[in-house]
Amino acid sequence: MPKLKPLTRLPTFDPDTGDLVVFVETPRHSRSKYAYNANVGAFDLKFVLPEGMTFPLDFGFIPSTLGQDGDPLDILLLLDEPVAVGTRTKTRLVGAIRAYEREGSGRWERNDRLIAVAVHAHAHEHIRAIADMNPQVLADVEVFFESYNRLHGKEFRVKDHVNAKKAGKLLKKGLAAYQRR
Repeated sequence: MPKLKPLTRLPTFDPDTGDLVVFVETPRHSRSKYAYNANVGAFDLKFVLPEGMTFPLDFGFIPSTLGQDGDPLDILLLLDEPVAVGTRTKTRLVGAIRAYEREGSGRWERNDRLIAVAVHAHAHEHIRAIADMNPQVLADVEVFFESYNRLHGKEFRVKDHVNAKKAGKLLKKGLAAYQRR
């Protein structure tokens, strides 16, 4: 039996369609935060959010990429329904929230959130750019990550929102960082 590759090492793009591949770590509306553990090939429960606080969108990672925080690039997904932890989802990139995080009084570190639409989404199929998104959804996502980071003794600051082309450049940097590793 062949040994399976960790999800973090799988192709970034679907070989048949060219779509961006994303693995969902934490479904929308979940209070439970999951994280993929490549050492065991499974998802760990990292913690549970306080009552009334849930993830505003499906949250996942892009395989074979590396962000400045040493993890695969983070991505938020627009889907019609939340999907199960570990679901491989084909998507199209529409933009990104460029942001910084700081632990305690340490230095600021980039930790962007790319944004994609699932190719199977009906309710979001019209979204081709971050500018097509409901501005309240973006505001809610930003408030969520500010609160989420505060729970963990960190600060979160949004630098700006960027279009799909600039988000694609962030993706290319993440691919290059993974290749260099």
